[in-house]
Amino acid sequence: MLPRPDLEPKLKSLPAQPGIYQYFNAAGDIIYVGKAINLRSRVRSYFHASKKYDPKTHRLVAAIADIEWIVTGSELEALLLEMNLIKEHRPRYNVLLKDDKRYPFIKVTWQDDFPKVESTRRVLKDGARYFGPYTSAGAMRETLNTLRKAFPFLDCDRVITGRDERACLYYDIDLCLGPCIGAVDRAGYRAMIDRLCRFLEGDTEKVLAGIEARMREHAQKMEFEQAARMRDRMDAIRQVVERQRIIAPTLADQDVVAVAREDGAALAQVFFVRNGKLIGREYFQLDGAEDTPEAELIGAFIKQFYDAGGKVPGEIVVPEHIAESEIIERWLADKRGTRVRIRVPQRGRKRDLVNVAIDNAAETLRALQMAHAIETQGDRAEEAMAGLQAALDLPARPRRIECYDISTLQGTHTVGSMVVFQDAAPAKADYRHFRIKTVAGQDDFASMAEVLTRRFERLLRYRAGLAETKAGGLSGEEPSAFERAPDLVLVDGGKGQLGYALAVLQRLGLDDIPLASLAKREEELFLPGRKASVLLERDSQALYLVQRARDEAHRFAITYNRKLRRQAGLRSSLDTVPGIGPKRRKALLVQFGSIDGIRNATVDELSAVPGMTRRAAEQLKAYL
Repeated sequence: MLPRPDLEPKLKSLPAQPGIYQYFNAAGDIIYVGKAINLRSRVRSYFHASKKYDPKTHRLVAAIADIEWIVTGSELEALLLEMNLIKEHRPRYNVLLKDDKRYPFIKVTWQDDFPKVESTRRVLKDGARYFGPYTSAGAMRETLNTLRKAFPFLDCDRVITGRDERACLYYDIDLCLGPCIGAVDRAGYRAMIDRLCRFLEGDTEKVLAGIEARMREHAQKMEFEQAARMRDRMDAIRQVVERQRIIAPTLADQDVVAVAREDGAALAQVFFVRNGKLIGREYFQLDGAEDTPEAELIGAFIKQFYDAGGKVPGEIVVPEHIAESEIIERWLADKRGTRVRIRVPQRGRKRDLVNVAIDNAAETLRALQMAHAIETQGDRAEEAMAGLQAALDLPARPRRIECYDISTLQGTHTVGSMVVFQDAAPAKADYRHFRIKTVAGQDDFASMAEVLTRRFERLLRYRAGLAETKAGGLSGEEPSAFERAPDLVLVDGGKGQLGYALAVLQRLGLDDIPLASLAKREEELFLPGRKASVLLERDSQALYLVQRARDEAHRFAITYNRKLRRQAGLRSSLDTVPGIGPKRRKALLVQFGSIDGIRNATVDELSAVPGMTRRAAEQLKAYL
């Protein structure tokens, strides 16, 4: 054994039973969590002087100041407890999936009578169906926008009774089935959503065949408009299917996992194969991977990926054998409900696919490292945060900065924005919009107060819930954007905005959160309790950082304001034209695609639209 007399009593008292062990450093922080079939053998093995360890393990052992363990009834119980503790404490020497709870998923609220399809970063046991995770929220939204043309799902907050007098514009342009007006019943709508779910699961051929059959049925009944809808939906589905690559029709549903490492960084790549087709691939960055054997990396990734909500297939293909594969298979089988196999192919199509995944992982990692080096410029980021800390007399580096702005046009469609900079870089996944609800007319001060109240009340509710959860046991939930306390709050404006913002934080008991306002004219920073403003040096990284945050908040707010005005204009422009009812409105939008298209059309072209008359066309032209 290594000469560690301080640990000898605990090493001697270790039980020869399954369980988990935790290593603590001198500060009392958990630095590693592991599991073992035999705690005595496993933990004592770290302290054998004759055993050769990699540099990372040597650093771990040198840092151990205390050991604790928990005995479990089985190895499977130990695995579950190990994953919960790693998720809870994120120990320094464990391999960790970066931001494992914050990757986006497609969520289908199947538990509702009329399910919605939305994006989420939380996987809950709420009866919904989840698909993902995805590493690119933009690519996920693009896929959903395309699929909505094929599966016109709800996108509103109406209570669906089927008795509404009018549907929204989305029904008119065939992006919603209109259950609100009874155009489709509960069974019909859910059948469509079920087809969407099966498509996301990779069952594309059956979904396409079903839509084609309905198209032919409508055509035979001479229902040509409905047949055309089915044709358009098939075209939308094919847009997504064309991105998928046929691997081999005989392959089972499987995920192919590979890892790549370079200069201490690590990345896992997953290929999703369903019904013999490669339907997608995602990559996930890993922390704490330095000097860790590849098989251990793969095992750690598989546990965290599927624990975070990844859909479990019947087979997971990996490049090399994982020491704990049998116990992971048992755990995955419990999640899936049927048997799961982890395979290491040596030849054939599966091995070829593993090699492609390995090559893709390596290329992706190199591209990410290059992009990261260009974008973050870590030295400048640290300089900016250190400069802000010194200039504003902050208690800590402002690693998380939240900046707020208000946008309105003559008091209409007033909105607020919250943008987040994490370590001096935009954290776009945490950006949030606010529609102002309680302020009439144009009052930027009151609007800012509403935005900050809504944002920080969410923080207080989270803290209250967290206290209750911890009182009852471990909590594995990762806080969302609204549940993280910022190191600095910036509001766009001068002393007036600062005063309203401070009043909100004081009323909520959060006036310990650092606060500042940035006035644009002189780029002055105003702080609570200070008469004089703070002027950052003109060429400093600190000033550049707050300007970027302010400009990004302004851009994000005004973009949302314009979007709401466009949507309102699109909905209202035709609604107010005399003689243009729902049927004519729908026919016009189908024919010309937009208000601009209608406006640019001639009277003759407008008259030729089904249902339109010459007089109605002239009235519409004059109105627009």
